[in-house]
Amino acid sequence: MGKTILKVDNLKTKYITRYNEDVYAVNDVSLEVEEGKSLGIAGESGCGKSTLALSLMGYYFAPLHYVSGDIVIDGKNISSLEPDAVRQSVLGQEIAYIPQSAMNALNPTRKIINFIEDVVLAHEPNSDKKEIRQLAETRFELLGLPKSVLDHYPVELSGGMKQRTVIAISVFLSPKILIADEPSSALDVSSQKMVIKMLLDLMDRGLVKAMIFITHELPLLYNVTDDIMVMYAGQIVEKGTARQTVFDPLHPYSKGLMGSIIVPEAGVRNSKLSSIPGVPPNLKHPPQGCQFAERCKYVVEECKTHEISMRPAEGDRAYRCIFGEDVLRKAYNNG
Repeated sequence: MGKTILKVDNLKTKYITRYNEDVYAVNDVSLEVEEGKSLGIAGESGCGKSTLALSLMGYYFAPLHYVSGDIVIDGKNISSLEPDAVRQSVLGQEIAYIPQSAMNALNPTRKIINFIEDVVLAHEPNSDKKEIRQLAETRFELLGLPKSVLDHYPVELSGGMKQRTVIAISVFLSPKILIADEPSSALDVSSQKMVIKMLLDLMDRGLVKAMIFITHELPLLYNVTDDIMVMYAGQIVEKGTARQTVFDPLHPYSKGLMGSIIVPEAGVRNSKLSSIPGVPPNLKHPPQGCQFAERCKYVVEECKTHEISMRPAEGDRAYRCIFGEDVLRKAYNNG
């Protein structure tokens, strides 16, 4: 066991609508990430992945609100800190976030070096701009980016270059944890490969100590992360190693996700494609019992009436279902 960089216990956050309705988009989530490891979070759009990413940073703004739970980064509990303290001492230094469509987040009227100056000066107001420039040139070359990019405007860069530049800016202060939310979804295949390689290089070079990679594509996580958590309707429904979750999913939802994607890896590439019927539940009025029950073809009455907890499985993994793993595997084999 390595050193735990991020430990989250029973985190619960919610959105409050304009009609004062509570929407629990992150509901009792617990996780751990060790130094040198990467965690993948998978699930459909709307299952709570991005909200979890925002919640992990401990910086809340309406309509997202913290409810309960602990977020501990390298032994420091940030869940009780005031927003100003989080912004000053946590964001960018302890944990950094690459949002969806990050390449469109840059102000087109400012040069790349200006964004880096803003990041550094926000935490170290007395920093010298010449020293920031020198460090930026060194860092960009280390990450395979030409230092000439620093004098470009965002509109002068290609989509892939813009995304890689955003990543370089996000990790400029060498945060302990990097959260990458769908970092390659809007790119062509060659640009995706470069972005993913860059993320892995950040880990190898020690510029970040751990990473959380969010996507809806389970097979992609197999090639990028050590462990995977599958999220549905604000809850974690399965967690295990990347190999376990991709090649031997236990929860019916995880099985459905794998069945709906073309996978090139041997052992699953010849499987027939299938779809998951229905849509995720409305979390303003969540159903009783299993959140996946209405879409699950293995559902029984007990699934709809009893609260379903995570249960341990062989190989230090866990999943949220009333059925044992042997029963589920037999059901999957029978189609």
